[in-house]
Amino acid sequence: MSQYDLVVIGTGPGGYVCAIKAAQLGLKTAVVEKRATLGGTCLNIGCIPSKALLHASEVFEEAGHGLEKLGIKVSKPKLDLPGMMKHKSDVVDANVNGISFLMKKNKIDVHTGTGKILEKGKVEVSDADGKSSILETKNIVIATGSDVMPLPGVEIDEKQVVSSTGALELEKVPGKLVVVGGGVIGLELGSVWKRLGSEVTVVEFMDKILGPMDGDLSKNFQRMLKKQGVEIKLSSKVTKVEKKGKGLAVTVEPAKGGDADVIEADIVLVAIGRRPYTEGLGLDAAGIALDDRGRVQIDAHFKTNVDGVYAIGDVVAGPMLAHKAEDEGVAVAEILAGQAGHVNYDVIPGVVYTQPEVASVGKTEEELKDAGIDYKTGKFVFAANGRARAMNRPDGFAKVLADAKTDQVLGVHIVGFGAGEMIHEAAVLMEFGGSAEDLARTCHAHPTMSEAVKEAALGAFAKTIHS
Repeated sequence: MSQYDLVVIGTGPGGYVCAIKAAQLGLKTAVVEKRATLGGTCLNIGCIPSKALLHASEVFEEAGHGLEKLGIKVSKPKLDLPGMMKHKSDVVDANVNGISFLMKKNKIDVHTGTGKILEKGKVEVSDADGKSSILETKNIVIATGSDVMPLPGVEIDEKQVVSSTGALELEKVPGKLVVVGGGVIGLELGSVWKRLGSEVTVVEFMDKILGPMDGDLSKNFQRMLKKQGVEIKLSSKVTKVEKKGKGLAVTVEPAKGGDADVIEADIVLVAIGRRPYTEGLGLDAAGIALDDRGRVQIDAHFKTNVDGVYAIGDVVAGPMLAHKAEDEGVAVAEILAGQAGHVNYDVIPGVVYTQPEVASVGKTEEELKDAGIDYKTGKFVFAANGRARAMNRPDGFAKVLADAKTDQVLGVHIVGFGAGEMIHEAAVLMEFGGSAEDLARTCHAHPTMSEAVKEAALGAFAKTIHS
């Protein structure tokens, strides 16, 4: 048996970051990972490979349709899908190998196999050959992440009916792709295959895409997707997927009842969300409580109802975001080392890596209205931004929401080229309780896209200059 200060089950962004921070703080640390490679869903089959394909498909699209407007004439680009997939695999390999290096650098023991909590202070690790060992530890952190949410009545075979995992491994561009779910994953992967040549239809149960994001952002982004040729069916649900010849017949019904429609598809992508992954962890036997949505229950310090057992990331409440899990990993490691770890859940940015990107941090207008908070709005369109015009990226806007009395920034929402990078100046401002005037009076380099954020802040407390 091995004696550790901490054993982390799962090596996604939350788990491996937690382990590294704990080791840096002097705790003898081990990780347990069921995959042959570290990094969890995010690095292996999620965030990283999807971003590789998003970028590659954007370059392909730009080469085929965007360069002539800039005075650049090139022949029509030819898609080398195996080459694009190799780029994706190379990116994944580089990242997971980097995590392995960090484990060695920080003297963290890696145990490959499925982790199961036997009781307080004991984790059983079972490998693929059926051999098991027991790790003794003072503390355990559950960081097992999430899994694909199934669609009732529809079987995912990862060939014709695929999850996000299968959508990253397609061997040819589907002629017709139906995406079930208008959230982040569905829109990102749908946009990849749209740029590569698919006809894409998105079926969304709600009356808006991007779920909890700001309604203004959602409405305007939907218009942009329509302009790009993506068909979106709102307030609709997929009730059946049947094989029809070499393709599929997808039955779509109105969410509130009515006549059904049948759509033909070559591939159906099911992207209706993710659920906490707790299978095989032995939580029931160990007496670890779950909530009504199958998430591990924790207190304000990430502790479960069992002493010495903690949980972070997608397996607990909160947004299922890699960076949220990372921050929780750092915080719980600090707490175990006797420090004051903390996560500010009011300032966690969210990004949709489409083109253009969509990014938000803080409260939406809908949330402020529901809470009865009096607020001011400042908005600036990229069509009035010099750098955006110069790059032929005029679509979208930046919006700042500030408290009507104190001017404290409560939320920032951006749709536009590079939104995922621009959102962080808002996050830093909000982390320190900054005001719209603080942001508006901060000198921004000219010409930059970020000036639109400054102008939106200026609009929240006074008036914009350039619109």
